[in-house]
Order: sequence, then structure tokens, then C-alpha cells
Amino acid sequence: MPAALTPPTTSRRQFLTLLGISAAAVSCGTATATGGGSGDQVKTLKYQGSVGQVTLPELAADLGYLKDLKLEWVGNTISGPQDIQSAATGQIHFGGAFNGAIVKLASAKAPIKAVISYYGSDQYSYGGYYVLEDSPIRSARDLIGKKVGMNTLGAHAQALLEIYLGRNGLSKSEAAKVESLVVPPVNTEQALRQGQIQVGVLGGVLRDKALAAGGIRPLFTDFELLGAFSAGSYVMTQRFLKENPDTARTFVTGVAQAIEWSRTTPRDQVIARMTEIVTKRGRNEDTAVLKYWRSYGVAETGGRIEDKGFQLWLDWLGDRGEVKKGQLTAAGLYTNEFNAHAHTPGKG
Repeated sequence: MPAALTPPTTSRRQFLTLLGISAAAVSCGTATATGGGSGDQVKTLKYQGSVGQVTLPELAADLGYLKDLKLEWVGNTISGPQDIQSAATGQIHFGGAFNGAIVKLASAKAPIKAVISYYGSDQYSYGGYYVLEDSPIRSARDLIGKKVGMNTLGAHAQALLEIYLGRNGLSKSEAAKVESLVVPPVNTEQALRQGQIQVGVLGGVLRDKALAAGGIRPLFTDFELLGAFSAGSYVMTQRFLKENPDTARTFVTGVAQAIEWSRTTPRDQVIARMTEIVTKRGRNEDTAVLKYWRSYGVAETGGRIEDKGFQLWLDWLGDRGEVKKGQLTAAGLYTNEFNAHAHTPGKG
């Protein structure tokens, strides 16, 4: 059965408006996933997961790094912007997204802080823009009039596509003729092979599974474009951090420990642990793709956030007119205060 394609009905203006609504909800105090109220800090953290995959907090919990904290899964998401909006409005306690999406949400005055990097690109883990082996698409200019399938609009995949087009000489009007479509990650390979899209953005285990099947090739990758970099962060509301500093420290440091565990543990053991986690949580998920896992791609030790992780996207969004230049600073978007594993005195 063909993979369903979701048309890009949400414009950038609508997206920013939605972020504004989310920020307003937080400002009005409608958030539900807040502090304990009685003076006790929150010990159960609500979150959204990802089908067939193990997030760093899930890995940290299974390894015992979250200590007395518990995770409460409330559903899955394929959209970073949706995930951090849910965190900003208090539906969940933490959410993760591409750093550019965090910049957008912060520009809409949502009182959030990035607390740790959780994914990125390196030689093992990267986002690739794939075409069929016999596709005539060989260059950026060949993408004019073509459809590119990605997990969500206004985030990492679309940002890297636009940077690629711009660096390869396409004007803004020409780049606008490259059509970005939302396709669930689990359906992207199928949509590409069936010709519903001409380019599919694939990353992680889904990328390696598709490559193992053969018949596709990369047009470019974000690692080739930008080198190794941390691309996304988990955020929490400033209110939650103020009311639950010990919980935040336990959570962030535990995730940092999980990052380093995944780097230093033999790959087959990491995959075995992930497979066990997915199996025992009983969500009727396929564990087959986990064998392709290689890395979370986080560039810095323990997920420590640095200015450069946000500055690139501040500049990019500023140039596009989506964020007012000078409204935000990179340093104001994040804190390493709660990351004991990677904390350096004197740096926020």
C-alpha cells in the first residue's frame, strides 16, 4: 500500500503563529506538567518517544542513570517542533528538536531553555538526502520541480536542504520550486522507491536499513555539508527548572552519562540493550532496524551545548527574516548548569 504523503499546508507564517500561541499558553500559566506545587520536586517525567527506537532518556532510565526518576511515555512523535511545543505548554516535561526550531520557539517568547544536546551528525550518524540509483538527479539544480520527503517542515531537514541549495547557486526563487513534503520516517524509503517522491531524507537506522536493501544513493549528507555537529537539544521550561533543579540535574546528567555509555560500549552490546528495551516495553514494535544503529551523533562530551550549536541557525533564520536579528543570543538559549557530567565552571 503506498505511503501516505502529507501536503505542506502549514506555512512558515502559520508555524510561527502556532509557536506564538504555544508561548502565550505558557505565559498564561496553563501548563500542566509543572512543579509539584507542594514543594516536592517532580519525580515522574512525561515525554514522547519514537517508534521502534530508543531515545537517550529511555536508555538512561534503563541503565539506572536517572536514579529515582521515572519516565511516563504519553505517545510517539515524528516532529521536533511539535515535541518542544508540547514541552513549552506543559503537556510533557521535556521535548527535543532541531536547534533552529528551538530558536523559533524562543523567538515567540516561550520561556524555555535547552539543557543538553541529544542528536547530531558524525561519520556514523547523519541525515542523508537519497535518490534512486538510476535517478537523473545529480546536482542541486536537478532538484527544481522535484519532491523531497522529510519528517517535518520548518526543522532540520528543510534547513539543511535550503543551505545545500543556496551553497550550490540556486536563487531563492529557484529554491522555492523544490517541493518539501512531510512523510513519516518509517514510510520514506517506500515512498522513494515507489516514485511518490524523488528525494527521501533518511537518517539513523532507517537510513542504514534502506542502504542495505540497495538501489539508492546519496545526493548529499548533512555531515558532508557541515561536518560533525550537534543538531538538536532537549528543552525544559524555565519554570520547571526553577521549581525542580535537582530533578533537572538528575535527568540531564543521566542523559549525558547515557551518551558517553553509548560511545564507549561495544556497538553490539548497545544494540542488544536497545533491543531488550524495545521488547520489554511492549508497544508491538519491530526491533529489526535496531541492528543498524551506529551513533547518536552528539558532537560534544556528555551532550554539552556550545554557542555554535545555535549561532548557525540564528544567522540562517535571521537572514530569512523569520527571526529578528539581535532579538536572541546563542548563549541565552541554553544552559549547561544541570549537566554535572560535562560542566565546566564559569560557563553557563
